[in-house]
Amino acid sequence: MNPLVAFSTMLQASLFSTGGMGNLPMIHDHYVPEGWATNQTFAESLAVGQLSPGPNGLWVVSLGYLTDGLRGSLLATLAIILPPLVVLLLERVYHRLEKQRAMEGFVRGIMLSSMGIFAVIMTRLLTSSKVDGRGLAIVVGAIVLGSIKKIPVAVVLIIGAIAGILLYS
Repeated sequence: MNPLVAFSTMLQASLFSTGGMGNLPMIHDHYVPEGWATNQTFAESLAVGQLSPGPNGLWVVSLGYLTDGLRGSLLATLAIILPPLVVLLLERVYHRLEKQRAMEGFVRGIMLSSMGIFAVIMTRLLTSSKVDGRGLAIVVGAIVLGSIKKIPVAVVLIIGAIAGILLYS
């Protein structure tokens, strides 16, 4: 087992998941084919993670220990705490610079580029799938509702689901 690759896998899984066991598929897809862990190892680490006090995401510490001993558990711990620490650091820096014109322009640029990426992806999804007028109406309605800041995303998703059920059943 290469500890640097194992750490990198855990770090990537931590960066691209929302917490808890959201990183499980990415780690599983890497560790099992490499022969570093078995399904039994994952089951054991998940069981220890569920029985232990604290957040669900700490199951990776058990997995690190079961696959690479103390070194593995320490690297897994570091991999899952680095992303939140970086976010806290960036948040502190942002609050010190948020009133400066350069930072306002930077944030506006990120928002515009995100909107552009979103538009390109949505266009590709809509043109590559069989979207009819009803589906397009749901998408446009979701975009309009989503642009209203007082409406939570969960409400937009629920309304879109209900509209889809009503329009397609």
